[in-house]
Parts: sequence; structure tokens; C-alpha cells
Amino acid sequence: MRARSRRWPVPLLLAACLSLSACAGDEDADPAAAKSASALTVSLAPAQWRPLARSVLVSGPVSAFEEMQLGVELSGQRVTALDVDVGQSVRKGQVLLTLDHRTLDSELAQAEASLRQAQASLSLAQVSYERGAKLAAQQLISAGNLDELRATRVQAEAQTATARAGRDAARLRRDFAELRAPADGVISKRLVQPGQVVAAGSELLRLIRDGRLEWRAELPEDQLALVAVGNTVELPHGGRTIAGRIRAVSPGVDAQTRTGTVYADLPDPGPLKQGVYVEGRIVTGAGRALMVPSAAVVQRDGHSYVFTMKDAQSVQRQRVRTGQTAQGLVEIVEGLKDGERVVAAGAGFLGDGDRVHVVAAEKPTP
Repeated sequence: MRARSRRWPVPLLLAACLSLSACAGDEDADPAAAKSASALTVSLAPAQWRPLARSVLVSGPVSAFEEMQLGVELSGQRVTALDVDVGQSVRKGQVLLTLDHRTLDSELAQAEASLRQAQASLSLAQVSYERGAKLAAQQLISAGNLDELRATRVQAEAQTATARAGRDAARLRRDFAELRAPADGVISKRLVQPGQVVAAGSELLRLIRDGRLEWRAELPEDQLALVAVGNTVELPHGGRTIAGRIRAVSPGVDAQTRTGTVYADLPDPGPLKQGVYVEGRIVTGAGRALMVPSAAVVQRDGHSYVFTMKDAQSVQRQRVRTGQTAQGLVEIVEGLKDGERVVAAGAGFLGDGDRVHVVAAEKPTP
């Protein structure tokens, strides 16, 4: 028997032909169009020299310009009155606290009585000597008697001086029973309570002299060399910027940390309080810097990079060293030349050698 030949239906043959034609059409498509579809759209910006206020950013604490530790010079006395509290402003000579002074009052009264007794003895000795001098001039008494009267007067003078010194010492001890403010200022700390028995030399109160605050910051040696006395300091805090001025710069750096300290006066500290840690900008002068948009700089592997055009359709990664940041721009210290164009938008999505499609940068909306 003869084998029967197998025939395909006409519709299936037409579908197969169309499919083969489509595959052949895809293979013949333009490869450049496919690559263009996968390229990232970016915009470029040139590196340009721009005016820049030179400054140093550093953080530091707000401290008292001079904080005085106050105590008493008597031991074993009880505090009978405490007249101030933390945050209170005081004037020079104002009584801050009082110790029990009843014993001291008694000692002072006794010393004053001893002085009056010595003064009376001196007066008698002085009158006796003057009378003896007149009698000796008339040769009514001997020279030896006159010498005894003179010695008695000198002895009375010495006793009076001793009594006066004792009175002054007793008065001074009585004054020590009152702790007075050595200067105008603000009480910043209280370490004593009424009724407490205190010891001489122990800290009882702290006083910020004149209520004056300052800002201190530690700078590395390379930045310390840029700061000079008189430079302006800007401290943003509490919704406002506190202005200060550098009053002192440490003449050397610490051998261990390689840092030095700067001190800035704060004439109007505003909301700043002692102990607040705040970042400040020290304006060191005006200058010019090569700047690019902040979005053009990417951080990878601990370094800063920008992307420049390798050719018309691809980019290359270029390492740079950055400086200050101001108004959406970054200073390029090293790695770029003036006028060199970098990827300004889309740099964070790029890798070295990626293909890109460059478009014009959008103009900012006024």
C-alpha cells in the first residue's frame, strides 16, 4: 500500500510564515535604537568659580566666661539663712547666705571691751608721763622715775595695739559669717541647704560672673591656623542665629589630640544656656571657589566622586576632594578644572562607563 502524504491546513501555514517574518524583522532592527532606550537621561552643569565666604564648621559647648566657686572661711557653722536660688541675678556685695554668728558676736563684743580697757590704760599712762616730765624739769623727781613712766606709756601703747588687732580679727570673723557676692552675676548652682553645717573651703554656690557666656570649640591644627581673633561666629539655635566674635585662640595644640581651642564672646546669647552643645560657623574671610551643584557629588567607598562625559554617549567616574557647601553648591578643591562639565541630575544612579542621554537642565522657577 502507498503511504498517505500529510498535508498542513492553509491557515496554519500562513500563521507560521507571519511569525517567521516578525522574527526576521526583530533581528534586522537598529541596535542603536535599543541601546538608546536603555540610556539614563541626565543633565550637565559646568564647574565655575564663584564668590564664597570662607568659614569653618565646628561644634562646641556654651560655657560660662568665668564661673566662680563660692564658699565660706569658717568651719563647723550652721547655715541660718539662704537668700538666693539658681538662676537669680545678684549684685556685688549682696549677702548670699548667713551662718550662725551668735558666738562670733560675743567674741567681737569681748574684743571691743578689751580695746576700750587698753585705751583707758594708755590715756592714764600718757597723762602720768606728761606730769612726770614737768616734775623732772623742776628736778622734783629723779630721771629713773621718769624712765619708768615712759616705759609704762610704751607698754600701754603696745597693749592698745594688741587689743585693736584682736578687735579687728573678731570683726573679720564676724564678717565671714556672711557670704557676699564678689561680683555681679547669676547663680548657676546651689550645693547647700538651710540648717546645714558647713566646712571651710567647701563649695556652696557657683556664680557666673556678669552672667557672661562664651562658646568654645576644639579645632584640628589645619583649621586652627585659619581662625584669628575678631572673626565672626554664627550659632543657629532656637530658630535664630546668635552672633559672636572670636576673643581668643589657643597659641598651641594639644600633643595628644592635635587640636586647639577657640573662645567666642556672646554679647547677646539669647536662648543659649550654659552647657548647650551647638554647631557654629566661624567666618574666616571672603574668597572664590570652584563650585558644582551638590547633586553632582556622590559618596561611594568613603570618597567623593563626580561623573564627566567620556564621549558623546557615556560617562566616566572622577574622584574629587570637596570643601565647603553653600546655597546648594559644593566647593571642589581638587579633581576638576574650570568649565569642565559634570552630571548634575541623575549622578546617584550612574556607574563608571554607563551610557547616558544628555538633555538641557531645567531652568529654576522664579
